[in-house]
This record gives sequence, C-alpha cells and structure tokens, in this order.
Amino acid sequence: MMDKLHIRKDDTVVVISGNSKGTVGKVIATSPEEGKVIVAGANMVSKHTKARRQGETSGIVKTEGALYASKVQLVCPKCKVGRRFKVEITLDGDKKKKTRRCVKCGAEM
Repeated sequence: MMDKLHIRKDDTVVVISGNSKGTVGKVIATSPEEGKVIVAGANMVSKHTKARRQGETSGIVKTEGALYASKVQLVCPKCKVGRRFKVEITLDGDKKKKTRRCVKCGAEM
C-alpha cells in the first residue's frame, strides 16, 4: 500500500477517527507495507488464546489492534494537540538534515 509512513515508532499520536477517536498514545510498532501502526491503548481488540503448555492459562485477552496510519496525527510537544507537520531540510556541512516541525507553531517534533 505505502512505502513509507509519516509516523515512526515511539512517536506520540492522537487517533482522529474511529471508535478510539481522541485517544492519545505512543506508537508501539509500524508496518509500512500495510500502511498501519499500533498505538498503545487505542483500538483494543479481544483475542481468544489457547493454553499451549501445561500451566499456561487460556482465555480472552485484550490487546491493541492495528490502525491505518491515516487515522492518526502526530502530537505537537508545544501545542499538546494533534497537528500536521512539515519536513525541513537543512544543510549541515556536506550532510542534509531533516527535521519535523509543527505547521502551526513551528516547534520541532
């Protein structure tokens, strides 16, 4: 679906649509091939687990499900709200440096 995502692992994001709308959490994992992310505390699903070894318990476990990356928005550290961001490229000697900035206030993310 997508080759790259605008969200990375350990980013703080807010869910902007769906049943978990408004939930703020940290990104646990990303899947660029599917265009999905897993956010802590958002899109909780029930999984039925079976005991595989003696002593293990079986039952229903609540865990985070994957969301499409288009349903989440990066949280600005200064505004404390979900915002769009832009990527600025600066030249630092021979190297190019990319920084993500909030569109509204200009804070670096």
